[in-house]
Amino acid sequence: MIVAASVVVAAGAVAGVLSAFEDGRGSDQARRPQVSASPRLAPLPAVPSASPTAAAESASPSPSTSVRRAPSPPPSPSRTEQKRERTATVATRLYRHPDSQVLDWVRAHAGDPRHAVIAARIADQPAAVWFAEYAPDTLTARVAAVTSGGAAQGRVPVLVPYAIPGRDCGGHSQGGAPDLDAYDAWIDRFAAGLGSGEVIVVLEPDSVAQAECLSAGERADRFASLARAGRVLKAANPRARVYFDAGHSGWNAPGKQAAWLRQAGAASPGSSDGIFSNVSNFHTTADEVAYDRRVLDALGGPASLGAVIDTSRNGNGAPADGQWCDPAGRKLGRTPTLSTGEPRIDAYLWVKLPGESDGCKGRPGTFTASYAYDLASS
Repeated sequence: MIVAASVVVAAGAVAGVLSAFEDGRGSDQARRPQVSASPRLAPLPAVPSASPTAAAESASPSPSTSVRRAPSPPPSPSRTEQKRERTATVATRLYRHPDSQVLDWVRAHAGDPRHAVIAARIADQPAAVWFAEYAPDTLTARVAAVTSGGAAQGRVPVLVPYAIPGRDCGGHSQGGAPDLDAYDAWIDRFAAGLGSGEVIVVLEPDSVAQAECLSAGERADRFASLARAGRVLKAANPRARVYFDAGHSGWNAPGKQAAWLRQAGAASPGSSDGIFSNVSNFHTTADEVAYDRRVLDALGGPASLGAVIDTSRNGNGAPADGQWCDPAGRKLGRTPTLSTGEPRIDAYLWVKLPGESDGCKGRPGTFTASYAYDLASS
């Protein structure tokens, strides 16, 4: 059994942690005054997957609208389908948001013997900011706080919208918007905060790769909303680069994943700049590069489509025994960069912040210094 994307961090005012675990935390775990749900995704079968047992384990309540009217798309963005030079207009540096659990811990524990290693190897690196809380009234301002911070420094922020209905098939990370119409409206508000600077959007981890639990009709509805989301994001900010969920190299076969991605709009430059993989997982960069290229080849679309890979915890690869919950012996992967030197691989990103526990070495979703130190010193 292989996990899709372990515990992730939601953005509250700018980022957040589990409110359920605010009490009783030791000094090993960071505290934040403003909190929101920090989802964990359940273990999933290895590729290729057609297992009835796995489907049963992943079963979830159906989205609240099994038959829905297709939303009207926004005006087409100004981009054409001509091949683009992907690096010509992209800032060379990624943005490190000043509010995060690891930075909270570093500020509060200057005398801790682990401080120097965690500060230098994790806290100093740029990482994604997650928006997993369904709070539409504050969403635009929260997104704008991150994008404006990046623009002020001339750096590229990485944002993760994570509110699709039926999220995690009703598993550990269930939640999100109440239905797809509400999700469409939530995305509109998300897009309104994108500003006009360079930004990378990692759109809904596991929303495509984990779609097996949905009926064919529910899957089509979800994919229509994802395609719309891509169009809305890119229309709101033509400099936004939107990537769609390709799972990881230990999950769905490339052809199957590409077929779903095509339905979700990932082959259209009006919605998509390509795919992402390995979010919160451990598969080696080499395995992900090879897998992503196979998915892109099967996906079709313009040659400008590329891939981004989460390298936050994949330095030693995935455990042979399939352990997914804070497995021992893992280490940091390649540092985040927009210059990979690999054709069609646009970036290595830290989507999952190293040190945020899956729930075994610390409370789910919280930064745990002992785990961070193990990753950083391995």
